[in-house]
Amino acid sequence: MQTINSKQILEQVYSAEVGERSLWKEIDHVNDLYRSFIEAAPFLILASYGDNGVDCSPRGDPPGFVRVVSPKCIQIPDRKGNNRLDSMRNILQNPSVGIIFLIPNVSETLRISGRAEILVDKDLCESFAVSGKPASSVLSIQVDKVYYQCQKALARSRLWNPESSGRPPQLPTAGELAQHFSAQHGVEMDAEAYDESYADQLKKTIY
Repeated sequence: MQTINSKQILEQVYSAEVGERSLWKEIDHVNDLYRSFIEAAPFLILASYGDNGVDCSPRGDPPGFVRVVSPKCIQIPDRKGNNRLDSMRNILQNPSVGIIFLIPNVSETLRISGRAEILVDKDLCESFAVSGKPASSVLSIQVDKVYYQCQKALARSRLWNPESSGRPPQLPTAGELAQHFSAQHGVEMDAEAYDESYADQLKKTIY
C-alpha cells in the first residue's frame, strides 16, 4: 500500500495546477461579501487543537449569532452545554482555530482560520442573550484567513437534497446511545422513555 509521506509525492499525485480563482478567494479579512455569508449562517463547526488532540465542535443559533466586530475580528457566543469544555481547554493551550460556516440549502461554505480568546465580560455576554439567557462566554476570533469554498463537497453528499431528508432507520436514537453508554458504566436507563421526553427536556435546557 503506497502512502504519501513527502511533499514531492503529494505534488506528483495531485499534479494539476492550483486553480487560480481558488487563490483569489482567500483573503486576510472579512469583506462585505463574506460578512453577508457569516450573518446568514445559523450553524458552524469550530476546530481546535490542544494536548488532548483535535476537537471539532458544532455551534448554532438563529442567523446572525456570529458578530462581525471588524474586518479582522468576529465573536461567537458560547452557550450552556455538557461542560466538557473540549474546545475551551484547547484554546487555552493553543489559540489557533478553524471554522466552517453552513447555511441550509446553500451549497457553498465559508472557512475562517484565526486565533481565539475567551471573553467573559458581563455586558458582552448579555449582548448575546437569547430568551433572556446571556452567553456563558464569548469567543473572540482574530481573523487570519477567510476562504469561500465551492459547492462540490455538499453537492456530492446531497446534503440539502429533499430526498435525503429524514432520519435513516438504521441510525441509533439519542436514547439508544445513552442507554448503551450508561450500561457500560453500570447505570440502567430506559432508551424509549429518554427519547419520548427528549423534546420537552430540550426546550427547558436549550438556553
